[in-house]
Amino acid sequence: MKVSKKKLKIKEKESGERKRIGEISLIPESLDDLWHLKHVIEPGDLVYSLTYRRLEEATDKVRPDKTEKKPLRLGIRAESIEFHKFSHRLRIKGVIEKGMDTELGSYHTFNIEPGVALSIVKTWKEHQLKRLREAEKAVSSPDVIVVTIEEGEAVAGIVRQYGVDELFSIRYGSGKGMDKGDGTKTDFFYATLNQLKNSFLSTSAAAIIIAGPGFVKNDFFSFLKEKDSELAKRARTEQVSSVGTAGFIEVLKRGAVERLTKEERLTKEVRLLDRLMEEISKEKDGKAVYGKEEVRNALRYGAIETLLVSDEKLMASETEEGGGEKGREQVESMLRDVESGRGKIVVFSSEFEPGKRLNGLGGIAALLRFKIE
Repeated sequence: MKVSKKKLKIKEKESGERKRIGEISLIPESLDDLWHLKHVIEPGDLVYSLTYRRLEEATDKVRPDKTEKKPLRLGIRAESIEFHKFSHRLRIKGVIEKGMDTELGSYHTFNIEPGVALSIVKTWKEHQLKRLREAEKAVSSPDVIVVTIEEGEAVAGIVRQYGVDELFSIRYGSGKGMDKGDGTKTDFFYATLNQLKNSFLSTSAAAIIIAGPGFVKNDFFSFLKEKDSELAKRARTEQVSSVGTAGFIEVLKRGAVERLTKEERLTKEVRLLDRLMEEISKEKDGKAVYGKEEVRNALRYGAIETLLVSDEKLMASETEEGGGEKGREQVESMLRDVESGRGKIVVFSSEFEPGKRLNGLGGIAALLRFKIE
């Protein structure tokens, strides 16, 4: 994420709370950046961007000539924000408030893609500013492709900041007994290699992890070195017990991606969720709580060491108790209290397995400094 301008004013309320109000101009540079913006822009924010509109001109003709679309910088009051992962696009829909007089009051949708500049005017929350700072730092972190492979099956994905996007899945033959000299295993390796090369070329990946149980991953790595030595230089192997999503999680948990890219986000989520579940399972001396009321109670005692909250929880569904803006404000108030008590906050991606599991616990949980009765 490239931040080109930041113009914020700090206003202090009677309660002592400090609010940052103003405009931040930025350019998303990747799919990850669009995902970050999905959780930064909220309904009610004023968003500016360059767009193209067909402007009607005064004419005496019954059927006026078709006019060309012209570039305009518009400001819309956001009503809905949608992240379209597969089309690499963020759609922001709202009513035009700033622009040509003839356009004011009508609806418009910005289709924000990597490279498209936009500006956001709003009251900024600390976790949103923190997310933008993380997105700026993450620009230099290369993408990693993880290939999980066993006999007759290969599933590959690319590690994003919000999770792992599956790139391809191959099933070949019956798996067991493939190595009988009939060429089936070689065909399987060729098919996997072709898909891997295409994926590597079509993404911005800089490294490959080949993971799986047994010796198949080593055999495929040897095959890769023989058939494409340059691509093999970008690869390393990792032992895991399964393929697919479970294999991706094992790779992250082992810190393999962290060692390659020093990108800690997903690895941290996996480890924190495991630690949370371990503490919850301790009946007598577990130092963890989950659910809004339990977390709020722990906050009263000043016991929260690390608050775990999903991005979905931050968006606060209207079906929640309190609903809408009130529900969001309740969660954000808890975040501010945790920070003022020198606790840490980790926002989980609901696109990835740890975030989904956290949502199953109510979307919010905490690791504690001490046990609460």
